[in-house]
Amino acid sequence: MVRLDAVTVVRDGALLLSDIHWSVADGERWVILGPNGAGKTTLLQVAAGRVFPTRGTVDLLGDRLGQRDVFDVRGRVGLTSSAVADILPASERVVDVVMTAAWNVVGRAGEKYSDVDLRRARDLLVQVGCRNLVERRYGTLSEGERKRVQIARALMTDPELLLLDEPAAGLDLGAREALLRRLTRLVADPLSPVTVIVSHHVEEIPPGITHALLLRAGRVVAAGPAGAVLTGPELSACFGIPLEVVAGGGRFAARMTPVFDAPAPTSTSA
Repeated sequence: MVRLDAVTVVRDGALLLSDIHWSVADGERWVILGPNGAGKTTLLQVAAGRVFPTRGTVDLLGDRLGQRDVFDVRGRVGLTSSAVADILPASERVVDVVMTAAWNVVGRAGEKYSDVDLRRARDLLVQVGCRNLVERRYGTLSEGERKRVQIARALMTDPELLLLDEPAAGLDLGAREALLRRLTRLVADPLSPVTVIVSHHVEEIPPGITHALLLRAGRVVAAGPAGAVLTGPELSACFGIPLEVVAGGGRFAARMTPVFDAPAPTSTSA
């Protein structure tokens, strides 16, 4: 589905990704983790065919980027990102926010949509728990509701690859858990597209994730099956602090390893 071979990305003299080797196979569900500035969003944009590498090759859905019309490839990838979220029209109906993805546009204009398009947009909104939001204006939604609408929009074209850039960012605890419940159902569905989720926090990883990639300063720290990668030593190397990881019920939690100071010596008097 995705294969990056020796991919390096340099922009304005800054090294964003360095010698990345990574492949995603059909049926896999990935999470990409790393600190701020690690290159996670850049890596996702490369995997979406929206950023071309300075060096290296990218094979996406069986095609080598640069050897085929990139717009054909992009149409087979569903993407949520802050860049797209920021330009979705606040005054537009939620169902139109989702449906316009069929034409790869933001904001409904002169495009012609069929009853099939409308029905699919409504069905997707039901799937992500937004049944009662179909006729609402996008700008009236809570942040958690907007995140779910954005996922529905990313699924509108029935993509083969779904890329979600920090879908739980900015959500409170309740909204985060509600979103993760929806994502858990999505990744567990064998008919769902191959999914890659970017996050800063292991607590935001939904059950069902099969693989993990850790990035630090544009380089891969570790990549492979989630159980082997989402460990204290690997995450400590990724985030640069000593961490311990607790796993249970398909969820993960991390915290800094407690440091116990030695007790101060007590003085004795003769």
